Amino acid sequence: MPTDIAALRTLEERLRFLAANIIHHANHVRESADGLKVGGHQASSASMAAIMAALYFDALGPNDRVAVKPHAGPVLHAIHYLLGGQDRATLENFRGFGGAQSYPSRTKDRIPVDFSTGSVGLGVAITLFASLVQDWLSARGALADDQRGRFVALMGDAELDEGNIYEALIEGHKHDVRNLWWIVDYNRQSLDATSADRMFERFDDIFRTCGWRVVELRHGKRLAATLAEHSPLKDWLEALPNADHSAMLYQGGGAWRARIDRDLGDTAKPFLASVDDDQLAALMSDLGGHCLESLTEAFAACQDDLPTLFIAWTVKGYGLPFAGHKDNHAGLMNPTQFAAYRDSLGITAGEEWEPLAGLGGNARTGAQTLIDATKVRRKKESRNFTRWPVPVLPTPTGDEQSTQAAFGRILLDLAKSGDPLADRILTTSPDVTVSTNLGAFVNNRGLFHRRGIKDVFAEAKIPSAQKWAARQAGQHVELGIAESNLFLMLAAAGLSGDLFGHRLVPIGTLYDPFIARGLDSLNYGCYQDARFLLVATPSGLTLGPEGGAHQSINPPLIALGQPGLRHYEPAFADELALFMREAFRLIDDPAGESTYLRLSTRSIAQEPRAYDAWQADALAGGYWLREPGPGAEAAIVAMGAVMPEALAAFDALKDDVPGLGLLSVTSPNLLHRGWSAAQAAEWHGKRAPSHAATLLCRLSPTARLVTLCDAAPASVSWLGSVLGHRVAPLGVDRFGQTGNLPDLYGEYRLDGEAIAEAMAGLLIG
Repeated sequence: MPTDIAALRTLEERLRFLAANIIHHANHVRESADGLKVGGHQASSASMAAIMAALYFDALGPNDRVAVKPHAGPVLHAIHYLLGGQDRATLENFRGFGGAQSYPSRTKDRIPVDFSTGSVGLGVAITLFASLVQDWLSARGALADDQRGRFVALMGDAELDEGNIYEALIEGHKHDVRNLWWIVDYNRQSLDATSADRMFERFDDIFRTCGWRVVELRHGKRLAATLAEHSPLKDWLEALPNADHSAMLYQGGGAWRARIDRDLGDTAKPFLASVDDDQLAALMSDLGGHCLESLTEAFAACQDDLPTLFIAWTVKGYGLPFAGHKDNHAGLMNPTQFAAYRDSLGITAGEEWEPLAGLGGNARTGAQTLIDATKVRRKKESRNFTRWPVPVLPTPTGDEQSTQAAFGRILLDLAKSGDPLADRILTTSPDVTVSTNLGAFVNNRGLFHRRGIKDVFAEAKIPSAQKWAARQAGQHVELGIAESNLFLMLAAAGLSGDLFGHRLVPIGTLYDPFIARGLDSLNYGCYQDARFLLVATPSGLTLGPEGGAHQSINPPLIALGQPGLRHYEPAFADELALFMREAFRLIDDPAGESTYLRLSTRSIAQEPRAYDAWQADALAGGYWLREPGPGAEAAIVAMGAVMPEALAAFDALKDDVPGLGLLSVTSPNLLHRGWSAAQAAEWHGKRAPSHAATLLCRLSPTARLVTLCDAAPASVSWLGSVLGHRVAPLGVDRFGQTGNLPDLYGEYRLDGEAIAEAMAGLLIG
């Protein structure tokens, strides 16, 4: 059935007005408690209104998912206001506490938001990995064809400066990712400046090289027809620099007339004589991204699964008083301008929030018919948690083990067990699969690829420990060396329950120091409450021969301040098995979160256990590995791979320091969370000691603590603040160097001698 363009144009105009009204109300009508500007990007919303109208009211199907560019958030809210899924009170509280969020948020907005956006570029890239997860599920029979959809990213042209987009683009080409539309709002203006002409000329080449179809929507139908009759004008316009184009769009018809006359002279006189200034201004604003005929035709012509980049030329601030002005990014209409804009649409003062105010007859009927026929989701669905049973994970046997090796063995045992949970596991790694001990799992469960790839070495009977033929039913997604892609892949897989109705257990591995390379993407995944297990190994000085570039220092501090991410740092294999099981449980718990395990290649003697009572405390963040005596005056506090040094120091000092205890910290961020929560509760009259306080109250109020970790000392030394104990912090606060562990631990004061000296300094000065 042909699209009713007139009705669609009516909805486009209404979206632009409602978005502007949402922002205007927040800045000029709603009472301000602090006097600060609220903001809201009227210009950026205006340039997207036609594109989003064509998508939501015509092109999108019920299974399609969209990442909306951050500054077009008000348009998304306006769409759902027309669809009945958003309420006026929430819009009137735009950017207020509990109101519509400044940028689309999966967890905080009441409307259905497929992907949170805000950190520029990441909302674009995650759509690619979501499409890859859809292929993974389809290959395993979890999704039927009628359950599949397309993934759409709406971006500003300035977002194409973001490197993570191109990292994702390359990865997508390797995996032959399909079902993608990336739509560029090419308004040629960023926050600070006009977009560079030179770079734009390369975008289509870059995408075509990676197998994408590129569709440029430069001129609207009316302008294209005019230019077809005036070829010199067409050549002139298409060579016009971006800055000049924007300036004349702002100045209006008179500026266009003067410039055309100056540059083209007699050649353009017949054309100029055929239009007045207002007609000329409207004609030159008829760009492809505002032409609903061009947009709907382009979307309808690309219904196959080939990934497609649409470059839609637009005017930033289209239809508003500051259209085209280079400073309009944060611009706001003043009350007089807004009233004139409202009146021009036939909307009466006081009816600004009426969805179809000022419309009557066929216009209202046509608009309502399109709204009623819209196929996108109208309501926010509750999150899909299935409460799967998590089996007990047996501890690998062995008197000496590293946590990294134990991780690989636990995962392999689970893969071989036949437990249904194993079928939900999607593993991924940025070219460090083997060196992070995922290899055995991949050998057992296979590498994923849409088309399958032969293992040439195996077919040639060349011996190799890795049996890596790729097949559609494989469970491991191998990535290139780009940590941002790893975290976006984990985020997309971690939203699989919400996006596809099938919650997965995503497990990603990387080297611990390289968390920082993808930190923005990691934070982005946590912000959306995506659920996954991140295994970072090796870590710290324990990878001595690799040198300082591979010796992580601050990841525990990163985890300490990262919402939605629980950090565990096990010293022993049985702790690791416990924490992995908890991580799997948290992925499927409505109140859960993601988990980060910091592991080590250091093989250490395992701790014999006479009972399991330590487990509850370990899950809460720490437990007494060696119980302190009553009112003990000292304790050693240690975390992770340096536990052998802590145990040796304990044995050396226990006779000289009566009641000495050894506290194993398994999760500094859980201890800190609990401590902060307990302090906040006291302000509300509730007294419940934190786990950290419960552990430390076993000591004398005047007790001393020596804290020890293969990381920044502050990761655990803050524990002295819980009950006011004096602390001697040991850890790594300098870049490392190559060497064996005894030399490095001696150099960086992580050995038994350093612990003894620190304890002596605390106790006897």
